[in-house]
Amino acid sequence: MSLRQILNRKEEFAPSLSITHSIKREVSDQSKLKQMLHARLMEELDLAAMETFNENQQFEHLNAGVEKIIKKDQLIINSLDLINIVKDLKNEIFGLGPLEPLLADRTISDILVNTSSTIFVERAGRLELVANHFDDDAHLLKTIEKIVARIGRRIDESSPMVDARLADGSRVNAIIPPLALDGPALSIRRFSEVPYTMEKLISFGTLTREMALILAALVKSKLNILVSGGTGSGKTTLLNIMSGFIPETERIITIEDAAELRLQQAHVVRLETRPPNLEGKGEINQRALVKNSLRMRPDRIVVGEVRGAEVLDMLQAMNTGHDGSLTTIHANSSRDALTRIENMVGLTGLPVVQKSLRQQMASAIAAVVHTARLSDGRRKVMSIDEVLGMEGDIITMQEIYSYKQTGVEADGKVLGKFVASGIRPRFADTVAARGSPLPDSLFLNIHN
Repeated sequence: MSLRQILNRKEEFAPSLSITHSIKREVSDQSKLKQMLHARLMEELDLAAMETFNENQQFEHLNAGVEKIIKKDQLIINSLDLINIVKDLKNEIFGLGPLEPLLADRTISDILVNTSSTIFVERAGRLELVANHFDDDAHLLKTIEKIVARIGRRIDESSPMVDARLADGSRVNAIIPPLALDGPALSIRRFSEVPYTMEKLISFGTLTREMALILAALVKSKLNILVSGGTGSGKTTLLNIMSGFIPETERIITIEDAAELRLQQAHVVRLETRPPNLEGKGEINQRALVKNSLRMRPDRIVVGEVRGAEVLDMLQAMNTGHDGSLTTIHANSSRDALTRIENMVGLTGLPVVQKSLRQQMASAIAAVVHTARLSDGRRKVMSIDEVLGMEGDIITMQEIYSYKQTGVEADGKVLGKFVASGIRPRFADTVAARGSPLPDSLFLNIHN
């Protein structure tokens, strides 16, 4: 069916041949119209050359191409509809289609595509349904393939899951049939264009200035820190900010599954894992990268997230002269974070004595910082815990700061406050000796 035939279907379109509200109601016909225009533009324009143009130039060339087709087919389209069609075509050809307006909205932190017809976004910690949608599953799958192809990865029936990233560093996860029963699903975790600072987190109420001073002193003094928390709790954001306290004179190696850390220092080497190829070969996992990083003369090793066998190599690195390492882990509490490390070491299959492993953990990790996302969407540093050592077979810890929830307001806002435990941590002497002294007043519990 030609463009002229589509627009001449009088039972669906106005006699004037203009694109009216009826075409907006008929989503399938609108999609066909754009698909036809897309195909014609692919034939008549050098789209590869246009990728080097800026946004205004791309729009002008596409607009000229569409107007040429309209004139050739003797169609009548009003200027407003023409602009909307050209915008959609520009997003489709040079961007990610229906996702482009959402990616341009900096108030959106997460974009969650459940099916081709259902897209949710997160704003200020709250999920909401948006009107944007894909034409069908094939359209969504094509967009996913475009994302993963840009970083040399693939997604198909033999490899139906993939982690990727966008050009701005946003983290992407995609999963397709047969694993996704209702069609392809896509999740995009956004990152701020301007990296958050500790001052921003303090202003957001994520933590107090006293807690920030403690974290800064721990990083500057090269003590190993584990950041724990659930999905979307702000672990990576906090890790990024804490890494900003690493001196410019130190060499930093970052290791990630999908690169998302954005360290501001000049001396940073970024490493990223590689999935297997079509033959199932060539995979490079985090454990291999951690081992390799030890040969790269690092002053600091920053692992985006430990989730497997690499945790054992990370512990060994922390205990063999690579002080000041930072990493995150999924856990429900600081204590659970240590338990998860034990479980991950157990999955390596290596014969490790539990007590010796716990001794290694207690020696390696100086503090665990736990984060959480509250029911109202706000993120908080729920606790800063010091790892003291061993008592018998148990790793002992003490809480230095914590967030205590006291209630929930009628509008759903969580009420609570940050409180110090009143205990002066043992690491206070260490950070003082290394040039970052902390006043004892930081640890006073003024609420008791």
